[in-house]
Amino acid sequence: MKERPATMRILLIEDDTVLGAAVRDQVAADGHSIDWVQRLDSAGDALAGVPFDLVLLDLMLPDGRGLPFLRKLRARGNATPVIILTAMDQVSDRIEGLNAGADDYLVKPFDLAELSARIGSVARRYSGNPNPIVSHAGLDIDLAARSIHRDGRPVPLTAREWALFEALLARPGQLLSKAQLEDKLYAFGAEVESNTIEVHVSRLRKKLGPGIIETERGLGYRLGRG
Repeated sequence: MKERPATMRILLIEDDTVLGAAVRDQVAADGHSIDWVQRLDSAGDALAGVPFDLVLLDLMLPDGRGLPFLRKLRARGNATPVIILTAMDQVSDRIEGLNAGADDYLVKPFDLAELSARIGSVARRYSGNPNPIVSHAGLDIDLAARSIHRDGRPVPLTAREWALFEALLARPGQLLSKAQLEDKLYAFGAEVESNTIEVHVSRLRKKLGPGIIETERGLGYRLGRG
């Protein structure tokens, strides 16, 4: 049985409305959640407010070029994977894009099936990192298998519980707002109710142990030391 790739939240930065709509529909059909913006200033706002798993970046936008935007992103320490989508097809352009911090480079016009394959390749590259096992506060967390063991025993999590825990784990010590965590659940289709985050955090605490998730009342949640 073929393993289905993990659901990702993807940011598309593309001002061509026809191509953008086609990419949006393809990515959604692959089971991912996608946000589409057409300007770099909107992209900056989106990245500041939501923990994305992947960025699809056009290089020529109405308010500037994509490469300086990417360089600034990397200079600020943002390591979100980026796939460049562009009509610039020279080898020198490709080298410049990769040197700026892109993970892959796709030249327009491209086949949508190839885009899906490139997205899957980048996702596998990150899930298959050299050290996919993370130990934290008595938990052994397999990022690739999306599984957790506590004291040698498996801890079953629902897809939503894992999505929330993974968001916190990816940003240790960083406070994530309720709205940011709600965004991680959009990919699961159902409308997010007002108390959904509180319910899932409560369940995670029961399963993982006290102190794993800390609450800053009125502000949000962060990964605790356990």
